[in-house]
Amino acid sequence: MRLYSGRVPAVAADVIRALVGGGDIEVSNRGEAELDVQSVLKEYLRTEREITDQARQMLDQRGLPHEHFGRTRRVLAEQRGLGQGEDAIPWISNQLIEVFMHSAHIDEVFADDATLRVKLKDILKKHMAVDDEIETEARRRIQNLQEGTGAWDIELARAMAEIKRARGLE
Repeated sequence: MRLYSGRVPAVAADVIRALVGGGDIEVSNRGEAELDVQSVLKEYLRTEREITDQARQMLDQRGLPHEHFGRTRRVLAEQRGLGQGEDAIPWISNQLIEVFMHSAHIDEVFADDATLRVKLKDILKKHMAVDDEIETEARRRIQNLQEGTGAWDIELARAMAEIKRARGLE
Protein backbone atom coordinates (compact mmCIF):
# COMPACT_ATOMS: atom_id res chain seq x y z
CA MET A 1 0.00 0.00 0.00
CA ARG A 2 1.30 3.37 -0.96
CA LEU A 3 0.09 6.93 -1.12
CA TYR A 4 0.97 8.67 -4.38
CA SER A 5 1.42 12.42 -4.48
CA GLY A 6 -0.68 12.58 -7.64
CA ARG A 7 -3.65 11.14 -5.71
CA VAL A 8 -3.52 13.62 -2.79
CA PRO A 9 -6.20 16.02 -4.15
CA ALA A 10 -8.55 13.12 -4.98
CA VAL A 11 -8.07 11.56 -1.54
CA ALA A 12 -8.73 14.89 0.18
CA ALA A 13 -11.86 15.49 -1.89
CA ASP A 14 -13.15 11.98 -1.09
CA VAL A 15 -12.46 12.42 2.64
CA ILE A 16 -14.37 15.69 2.86
CA ARG A 17 -17.17 14.50 0.56
CA ALA A 18 -17.70 11.29 2.55
CA LEU A 19 -17.56 12.91 5.98
CA VAL A 20 -19.77 15.87 5.06
CA GLY A 21 -22.18 13.60 3.18
CA GLY A 22 -22.36 11.22 6.12
CA GLY A 23 -23.09 14.05 8.54
CA ASP A 24 -19.84 13.41 10.43
CA ILE A 25 -18.44 16.92 9.99
CA GLU A 26 -19.70 20.32 8.98
CA VAL A 27 -17.45 22.63 6.95
CA SER A 28 -17.66 26.34 6.26
CA ASN A 29 -15.48 26.15 3.16
CA ARG A 30 -15.17 22.78 1.43
CA GLY A 31 -12.15 23.82 -0.66
CA GLU A 32 -10.20 25.02 2.36
CA ALA A 33 -11.16 21.91 4.34
CA GLU A 34 -9.79 19.79 1.46
CA LEU A 35 -6.56 21.81 1.60
CA ASP A 36 -6.32 21.01 5.32
CA VAL A 37 -6.59 17.30 4.52
CA GLN A 38 -4.06 17.69 1.70
CA SER A 39 -1.60 19.29 4.12
CA VAL A 40 -1.65 16.17 6.31
CA LEU A 41 -1.18 13.87 3.31
CA LYS A 42 1.64 15.99 1.89
CA GLU A 43 3.37 16.09 5.27
CA TYR A 44 3.20 12.30 5.43
CA LEU A 45 4.77 12.05 1.96
CA ARG A 46 7.44 14.64 2.83
CA THR A 47 8.39 12.80 6.02
CA GLU A 48 8.44 9.48 4.18
CA ARG A 49 10.82 10.95 1.55
CA GLU A 50 13.00 12.40 4.27
CA ILE A 51 13.27 9.00 5.97
CA THR A 52 14.09 7.32 2.65
CA ASP A 53 16.86 9.84 1.97
CA GLN A 54 18.21 9.46 5.48
CA ALA A 55 18.27 5.66 5.12
CA ARG A 56 20.21 5.94 1.85
CA GLN A 57 22.72 8.28 3.46
CA MET A 58 23.20 5.93 6.40
CA LEU A 59 23.85 2.98 4.08
CA ASP A 60 26.36 5.03 2.08
CA GLN A 61 28.15 6.31 5.19
CA ARG A 62 28.42 2.85 6.72
CA GLY A 63 29.19 1.08 3.46
CA LEU A 64 26.30 -1.33 3.90
CA PRO A 65 24.75 -3.22 0.97
CA HIS A 66 21.32 -2.27 -0.37
CA GLU A 67 19.74 -5.32 1.30
CA HIS A 68 19.78 -3.34 4.57
CA PHE A 69 17.76 -0.47 3.10
CA GLY A 70 14.31 -1.75 4.09
CA ARG A 71 15.33 -2.56 7.64
CA THR A 72 17.12 0.79 8.06
CA ARG A 73 14.15 2.68 6.68
CA ARG A 74 11.75 0.80 8.97
CA VAL A 75 13.88 1.58 12.06
CA LEU A 76 14.05 5.28 11.14
CA ALA A 77 10.28 5.39 10.59
CA GLU A 78 9.65 3.74 13.96
CA GLN A 79 11.95 6.22 15.67
CA ARG A 80 9.92 9.09 14.23
CA GLY A 81 6.59 7.40 14.88
CA LEU A 82 5.67 7.29 11.19
CA GLY A 83 3.53 4.38 10.06
CA GLN A 84 4.38 2.67 6.80
CA GLY A 85 2.42 0.33 4.55
CA GLU A 86 -0.69 -0.82 6.41
CA ASP A 87 0.42 1.15 9.49
CA ALA A 88 0.29 4.38 7.50
CA ILE A 89 -3.50 4.39 7.57
CA PRO A 90 -3.90 4.69 11.38
CA TRP A 91 -1.11 7.30 11.47
CA ILE A 92 -2.74 9.43 8.75
CA SER A 93 -6.19 8.95 10.30
CA ASN A 94 -4.99 10.20 13.68
CA GLN A 95 -3.40 13.24 12.06
CA LEU A 96 -6.56 13.99 10.10
CA ILE A 97 -8.76 13.77 13.19
CA GLU A 98 -6.39 16.17 14.92
CA VAL A 99 -6.68 18.60 11.99
CA PHE A 100 -10.49 18.32 12.06
CA MET A 101 -10.48 19.41 15.70
CA HIS A 102 -8.26 22.45 15.09
CA SER A 103 -9.16 23.60 11.59
CA ALA A 104 -10.83 26.98 11.16
CA HIS A 105 -12.63 25.56 8.11
CA ILE A 106 -14.30 22.65 9.86
CA ASP A 107 -17.12 24.09 11.92
CA GLU A 108 -18.24 20.99 13.77
CA VAL A 109 -17.25 17.36 14.23
CA PHE A 110 -20.31 15.28 15.05
CA ALA A 111 -18.84 11.76 14.90
CA ASP A 112 -16.64 10.21 17.55
CA ASP A 113 -13.01 9.37 16.83
CA ALA A 114 -13.68 5.65 16.33
CA THR A 115 -16.34 6.32 13.69
CA LEU A 116 -14.07 8.78 11.90
CA ARG A 117 -11.20 6.28 11.94
CA VAL A 118 -13.35 3.58 10.32
CA LYS A 119 -14.53 5.90 7.56
CA LEU A 120 -11.05 7.34 6.98
CA LYS A 121 -9.57 3.83 6.88
CA ASP A 122 -11.95 2.79 4.10
CA ILE A 123 -11.23 5.88 2.01
CA LEU A 124 -7.46 5.73 2.50
CA LYS A 125 -7.33 1.99 1.82
CA LYS A 126 -9.22 2.47 -1.45
CA HIS A 127 -6.76 5.10 -2.67
CA MET A 128 -3.62 3.43 -1.34
CA ALA A 129 -4.43 0.02 -2.88
CA VAL A 130 -3.70 1.41 -6.34
CA ASP A 131 -0.42 -0.56 -6.44
CA ASP A 132 -2.32 -3.85 -6.50
CA GLU A 133 -4.47 -2.67 -9.41
CA ILE A 134 -1.42 -1.45 -11.30
CA GLU A 135 0.43 -4.74 -10.82
CA THR A 136 -2.62 -6.74 -11.94
CA GLU A 137 -2.96 -4.63 -15.08
CA ALA A 138 0.78 -4.85 -15.79
CA ARG A 139 0.73 -8.65 -15.38
CA ARG A 140 -2.18 -8.83 -17.80
CA ARG A 141 -0.19 -6.81 -20.35
CA ILE A 142 2.82 -9.13 -20.21
CA GLN A 143 1.03 -12.46 -19.92
CA ASN A 144 2.82 -13.70 -23.06
CA LEU A 145 6.13 -13.82 -21.12
CA GLN A 146 7.11 -16.55 -18.68
CA GLU A 147 6.98 -15.37 -15.09
CA GLY A 148 10.26 -15.41 -13.19
CA THR A 149 12.50 -14.80 -16.18
CA GLY A 150 14.73 -11.76 -16.48
CA ALA A 151 12.69 -10.48 -19.43
CA TRP A 152 9.49 -10.84 -17.41
CA ASP A 153 10.94 -8.83 -14.49
CA ILE A 154 12.10 -6.05 -16.81
CA GLU A 155 8.82 -5.90 -18.71
CA LEU A 156 6.76 -5.95 -15.50
CA ALA A 157 8.70 -2.96 -14.14
CA ARG A 158 8.38 -1.15 -17.47
CA ALA A 159 4.64 -1.84 -17.73
CA MET A 160 4.04 -0.70 -14.13
CA ALA A 161 5.99 2.52 -14.74
CA GLU A 162 4.01 3.14 -17.92
CA ILE A 163 0.67 2.62 -16.13
CA LYS A 164 1.71 4.91 -13.26
CA ARG A 165 2.72 7.60 -15.72
CA ALA A 166 -0.55 7.24 -17.62
CA ARG A 167 -2.54 7.60 -14.39
CA GLY A 168 -0.48 10.60 -13.28
CA LEU A 169 0.84 8.90 -10.18
CA GLU A 170 4.54 9.62 -10.62
